[in-house]
Amino acid sequence: MKQVIATAEAPAAIGPYSQAISVSGLLFCSGQLGMDPQTTELAGGLEGQVERALKNLDGLLRAAGAGPSDVVKTTVFLASMDDFTAMNEIYAGYFTEKPPARSTVAVKTLPKDALFEIEAIAQLPG
Repeated sequence: MKQVIATAEAPAAIGPYSQAISVSGLLFCSGQLGMDPQTTELAGGLEGQVERALKNLDGLLRAAGAGPSDVVKTTVFLASMDDFTAMNEIYAGYFTEKPPARSTVAVKTLPKDALFEIEAIAQLPG
Protein backbone atom coordinates (compact mmCIF):
# COMPACT_ATOMS: atom_id res chain seq x y z
CA MET A 1 0.00 0.00 0.00
CA LYS A 2 1.37 3.40 -1.00
CA GLN A 3 1.96 5.81 1.89
CA VAL A 4 2.86 9.49 1.67
CA ILE A 5 5.76 10.52 3.92
CA ALA A 6 5.86 14.18 4.93
CA THR A 7 7.99 16.06 7.43
CA ALA A 8 8.74 19.64 8.46
CA GLU A 9 12.44 18.62 8.43
CA ALA A 10 12.47 19.04 4.64
CA PRO A 11 10.95 21.69 2.40
CA ALA A 12 7.24 21.21 1.70
CA ALA A 13 6.26 20.10 -1.78
CA ILE A 14 5.62 23.16 -3.94
CA GLY A 15 3.74 21.30 -6.64
CA PRO A 16 1.70 18.18 -7.29
CA TYR A 17 4.17 15.73 -5.74
CA SER A 18 4.95 14.22 -2.34
CA GLN A 19 8.15 14.68 -0.36
CA ALA A 20 8.48 10.90 -0.30
CA ILE A 21 6.45 7.76 -0.95
CA SER A 22 6.76 4.46 0.89
CA VAL A 23 5.63 1.32 -0.94
CA SER A 24 6.54 -2.37 -0.71
CA GLY A 25 9.39 -1.78 1.74
CA LEU A 26 10.99 0.95 -0.36
CA LEU A 27 11.14 4.71 0.15
CA PHE A 28 11.23 6.98 -2.89
CA CYS A 29 12.43 10.48 -1.93
CA SER A 30 11.72 13.43 -4.21
CA GLY A 31 14.62 15.65 -5.19
CA GLN A 32 15.99 17.75 -2.36
CA LEU A 33 17.53 21.15 -2.94
CA GLY A 34 19.78 22.93 -0.46
CA MET A 35 16.80 24.93 0.74
CA ASP A 36 15.95 25.72 4.36
CA PRO A 37 12.55 24.12 5.15
CA GLN A 38 11.39 27.09 7.24
CA THR A 39 12.55 30.04 5.13
CA THR A 40 12.61 28.30 1.70
CA GLU A 41 15.86 30.16 1.00
CA LEU A 42 18.74 28.36 -0.68
CA ALA A 43 21.93 27.98 1.33
CA GLY A 44 24.91 29.95 0.07
CA GLY A 45 27.37 28.35 -2.34
CA LEU A 46 27.71 24.77 -3.50
CA GLU A 47 28.98 23.40 -0.19
CA GLY A 48 26.13 24.99 1.76
CA GLN A 49 23.56 23.69 -0.69
CA VAL A 50 24.94 20.13 -0.67
CA GLU A 51 25.04 20.05 3.14
CA ARG A 52 21.50 21.46 3.44
CA ALA A 53 20.07 19.12 0.80
CA LEU A 54 21.60 16.11 2.58
CA LYS A 55 20.13 17.35 5.86
CA ASN A 56 16.73 17.61 4.14
CA LEU A 57 17.14 14.08 2.77
CA ASP A 58 18.05 12.88 6.26
CA GLY A 59 14.82 14.40 7.60
CA LEU A 60 12.79 12.47 5.04
CA LEU A 61 14.63 9.24 5.79
CA ARG A 62 14.11 9.63 9.54
CA ALA A 63 10.41 10.42 9.04
CA ALA A 64 10.09 6.99 7.41
CA GLY A 65 12.19 5.22 10.05
CA ALA A 66 15.29 4.94 7.88
CA GLY A 67 18.76 6.48 7.70
CA PRO A 68 21.64 7.02 5.26
CA SER A 69 22.76 3.39 5.49
CA ASP A 70 19.36 2.30 4.12
CA VAL A 71 19.76 4.28 0.88
CA VAL A 72 20.35 1.98 -2.08
CA LYS A 73 20.39 4.49 -4.98
CA THR A 74 20.80 8.22 -5.42
CA THR A 75 20.67 10.53 -8.38
CA VAL A 76 22.64 13.75 -8.08
CA PHE A 77 21.96 16.74 -10.30
CA LEU A 78 24.63 19.42 -10.66
CA ALA A 79 24.31 22.80 -12.36
CA SER A 80 27.99 22.38 -13.31
CA MET A 81 30.13 19.27 -13.51
CA ASP A 82 32.99 21.51 -12.36
CA ASP A 83 31.45 21.10 -8.88
CA PHE A 84 31.75 17.29 -8.93
CA THR A 85 34.87 17.00 -6.72
CA ALA A 86 33.62 19.43 -4.05
CA MET A 87 30.19 17.76 -4.02
CA ASN A 88 31.75 14.30 -3.84
CA GLU A 89 33.76 15.17 -0.71
CA ILE A 90 30.65 16.28 1.19
CA TYR A 91 28.61 13.35 -0.17
CA ALA A 92 31.27 10.89 1.02
CA GLY A 93 30.98 12.32 4.54
CA TYR A 94 27.24 11.61 4.57
CA PHE A 95 27.26 8.14 3.02
CA THR A 96 30.14 6.73 5.05
CA GLU A 97 29.19 3.06 5.18
CA LYS A 98 28.42 0.96 2.10
CA PRO A 99 27.57 3.98 -0.09
CA PRO A 100 24.58 3.58 -2.39
CA ALA A 101 24.70 3.23 -6.15
CA ARG A 102 24.69 6.69 -7.74
CA SER A 103 24.20 8.53 -10.98
CA THR A 104 25.46 12.10 -11.31
CA VAL A 105 24.33 14.31 -14.15
CA ALA A 106 24.89 17.91 -15.12
CA VAL A 107 21.70 19.77 -15.99
CA LYS A 108 21.04 23.09 -17.64
CA THR A 109 19.08 24.52 -14.72
CA LEU A 110 17.56 23.43 -11.42
CA PRO A 111 14.56 24.89 -9.58
CA LYS A 112 15.33 28.23 -7.90
CA ASP A 113 18.64 28.25 -9.85
CA ALA A 114 20.05 25.78 -7.32
CA LEU A 115 23.51 24.31 -7.82
CA PHE A 116 22.70 20.83 -6.45
CA GLU A 117 19.77 18.45 -6.09
CA ILE A 118 19.60 14.86 -4.85
CA GLU A 119 16.91 12.20 -4.98
CA ALA A 120 17.12 8.81 -3.28
CA ILE A 121 15.62 5.37 -2.99
CA ALA A 122 15.97 3.55 0.32
CA GLN A 123 15.08 0.11 1.61
CA LEU A 124 13.04 0.50 4.78
CA PRO A 125 14.24 -1.43 7.82
CA GLY A 126 12.16 -4.36 9.04
